[in-house]
Amino acid sequence: MTLPMFSASDDPGPSFAELLRRVRPSDALPEGSHTLAITHGTTVLGVRYADGVVMAGDRRATSGNWISHKQMEKVFPADRYSGVAIAGAAGPAVEMVKLFQLQLEHYEKVEGTVLSLEGKANQLGQMVRSNLPAAMQGLGVVPLFAGYDVRRGEGRLFEYDVTGGRYEEQNHVESGSGSLHAGTVVKLGFHEGLTRDEAIDLVVHALYRAAEEDSATGGPDLIRGIFPVVATITATGYQRVDDAELRAKVEAIISQEATS
Repeated sequence: MTLPMFSASDDPGPSFAELLRRVRPSDALPEGSHTLAITHGTTVLGVRYADGVVMAGDRRATSGNWISHKQMEKVFPADRYSGVAIAGAAGPAVEMVKLFQLQLEHYEKVEGTVLSLEGKANQLGQMVRSNLPAAMQGLGVVPLFAGYDVRRGEGRLFEYDVTGGRYEEQNHVESGSGSLHAGTVVKLGFHEGLTRDEAIDLVVHALYRAAEEDSATGGPDLIRGIFPVVATITATGYQRVDDAELRAKVEAIISQEATS
């Protein structure tokens, strides 16, 4: 049996179903039967401010054009001084976060000291790189990592690509389907020396705008009490912002919208 050859214009790509359809049409799967409805997390972001960093994520998870979850958690503490936010295939992403948390805790117990923020960022990059085969099959995970660097005395932000490439951003970083819209809001509203309240206002407003433009990003739900997950990371550690504070900020945005 000889291997099939395709011209550049007729290449079936990485899809085995498409290759089978080209080579053995009689054995090909029905159109669309190989597509799985995989749950995906959408918009997450991080912003540096005077005391550290703030991370935020909407609560919606989608499977294709379906809303699969309305209260998904996308922002997690990695350890006391760092956090990770997930976008992409939800199952592998949550599993990656749990393993990352375990590895950081294991390192601290074995070595008797906390891994540096740079080391944590590198470790997460290796985990993203190891997920590349799954990413090539549509199970990509693209996290954000942020934390307070106790050695430098400042907050730092990192983003990744599916190959595990790690890139540090100076002021803000976004990922997910609504990242373009959220990033535009943050870019226009960011300035050096943001206070905690200003930084939280900014990320909540960014997610609110992203939800207006991107169907995969969930907006705040005042009736059901569903608000974004927002957390600050400073010299005192990781702290989640409570829903009562977020409700007040969302109501202020809605009030401003109604009078503008």
